Amino acid sequence: MPMSEKAMENVIDQAPVAIISSVDSDGFPNTKAMLPPRKRNGLKEFYFTTNTSSMRVRQYRDNNKACIYFYNKRYYQGIMIVGYMEVLEDQKSKDMIWKDGDELYYPKGVTDPDYCVLKFIGHKIRTYHNFKKDDILI
Repeated sequence: MPMSEKAMENVIDQAPVAIISSVDSDGFPNTKAMLPPRKRNGLKEFYFTTNTSSMRVRQYRDNNKACIYFYNKRYYQGIMIVGYMEVLEDQKSKDMIWKDGDELYYPKGVTDPDYCVLKFIGHKIRTYHNFKKDDILI
């Protein structure tokens, strides 16, 4: 039986980190752990904070293909979502996910030019649970 949408959302919401991947200029995948998404709309849209000056932002601007991954270590469940990453620098997007304490990472506050939003838009999901894999188009 495929993993339910609610079960997938639980794995995502309880994951201590999000694993994100981009593609470098040589066509190789680059992966890193990030803080969990600040906001999500179902299983289709995810919003992350990052530094505008980061290597990852440059890679997404050059090639917006992306992947995000969440897992539950205890139950050995994984959710991989493949899609596209947009780099948002408009003030409305920045205000939307800003939290008190973000000044630690962005000293100039919510208007810091080195603060931007990564918006991930999912295209397909691959789950792993109960020793089974399932593919789902979003």
